[in-house]
This record gives sequence, structure tokens and C-alpha cells, in this order.
Amino acid sequence: MLNAIRWAVFALAAFAMNFPLIVTLVTSFKSAREISTNPGLWINAPTLENYATVLTVSDRLNIFLYLANSFAVAAMGTLLAVALALPAAYAIVRGRFGEKTLLPLIVNLRAVPLVIFAIPIYMMFQFMGLLDTRLGLGLVMTIVNIPLVLIILVNAISDVPFELDEAAMIDGVSRTGILFKIVGPVCRPAIVTSMIFGFITAWNEFLFGLMLTTSKAVPVTVGASFFFAASGGGVQWGVAAAVMMVGALPPMLLGLLMYRKISGTMMAGAVKG
Repeated sequence: MLNAIRWAVFALAAFAMNFPLIVTLVTSFKSAREISTNPGLWINAPTLENYATVLTVSDRLNIFLYLANSFAVAAMGTLLAVALALPAAYAIVRGRFGEKTLLPLIVNLRAVPLVIFAIPIYMMFQFMGLLDTRLGLGLVMTIVNIPLVLIILVNAISDVPFELDEAAMIDGVSRTGILFKIVGPVCRPAIVTSMIFGFITAWNEFLFGLMLTTSKAVPVTVGASFFFAASGGGVQWGVAAAVMMVGALPPMLLGLLMYRKISGTMMAGAVKG
């Protein structure tokens, strides 16, 4: 009986937390007429018309281009952030470089509203010719990701015994070799976790995608808004719901597939602390 109550509470909580997603999913399979007459969760006549509209390429709308842009930008922003943060985290932990000044300053950037940096970045990118390019948006996502990636890697490297470094140095291994041959492999779960969080963060970014792109490098978060009035005459709620589900699918699948690795890394750090 107690087990049944626990599962009932869990199911109710899961339904409540995912209610907006469920509503969006249900709406994506309804026709425009049914949406106006049947706002509930039940679908009388399921249709794929909204998804057909979203997946049809036209001169003005191309969901595949937006998805490709988001993937390229998210991958670039994630890989560059990890490549820069890993040696920085090693220097902070092992060399105590910037531990009391640089690290808190970088990490606290996560608390600053990104809109503060929008105008300076726009002006700089305009001067450098990086507006509406995947490279430009990828560099911005690198900057956005570095604080989160850095704090994850600093915590992970702090848990690696210094005796491993000492043993490697006795064998003549350089600092670079220790980082990439010993510390890096030991911290692989944390690195993967930071990459997942970085990818999802970059994928979901809207502000800089809206400000820095116009046509060629538009990410799916911005491109999705173009479909809301795809057929004219106000918001097409079914189409809007369908494009939101298509845009949300990649990070959702990534989170579900890598859930065990993420939770394992977070729990390991919690138990260690």
C-alpha cells in the first residue's frame, strides 16, 4: 500500500512538472479547428499536418537549416569551452593560480544577466564581420559555457589524488602529459557531464541568436518563432507546438540518454563532499 502511494505521488509530481510539455505535445497533433473547439488533453482526430508544415522547406522557412545551425553552434561552443576550461581548471587546482580571484570572478559571471553583454558583443562582431555566422555565435556560446564547465572540472580535478601527479613526475612525465594522460582520463565522467550541460545550454540560447543572426546562422530557438504565423492570420498554435517539439527533441534525447552518467557524476561529487 505504501509503495502504491509513493508511486502515485511520483506520477502526480511528474505529470505536474511536465504538464506544459504534455500540452505542447498534444496540441502539435491537433488541427487548427480542434484546438479552438477542444482545448483539453484529449485528441479527437490526430493529425500530422502541423509537422508536415514544419518539415516542409520553403524559401522563407527551413527547419533543417535552423537545426544544423544549432547543432554546429552548440558543438563548437561546448568543445571550445571544455578545451579552454580543462587546462585552466588544472592550473587553478594544482598551481593555485587564480583560485581566490580569477575563479570566483569567472564563476560569478553566471549570475550576471547576459543582456548586459549584448550591445558590446554586437558592436564587436559587426566590426569583425562575425554577424550572422556560426563561428560568431559559437564563440559567444563558448564564453557562456566556460563558467559552468570550469566549476565542474575544478571540482572533479580537486578529487584526483595529487599522488598520481607526483608518481608521473618521478617517471618524467610533463605537466601537459599529466593533464591529458592521467588527470583527463580520470575526470572523463565530469568532462562528459560538462559537455552535456554545455551543449544543452548552447542549444537553448535565444538572446544572442536573435541579436547576432538574421538568416544564414539562425538557430532553431529563433527560427521556431518564424513558424508561429507561417500561414498568416495570427498565431498558428498547432504549427507553433510542432516546431517547439522538433526543436526541443535533441536536448531532450541527449538528457534522457545521458541521465545515468550525469546523475552518477553529480552524486559522486555530493558524496565526496
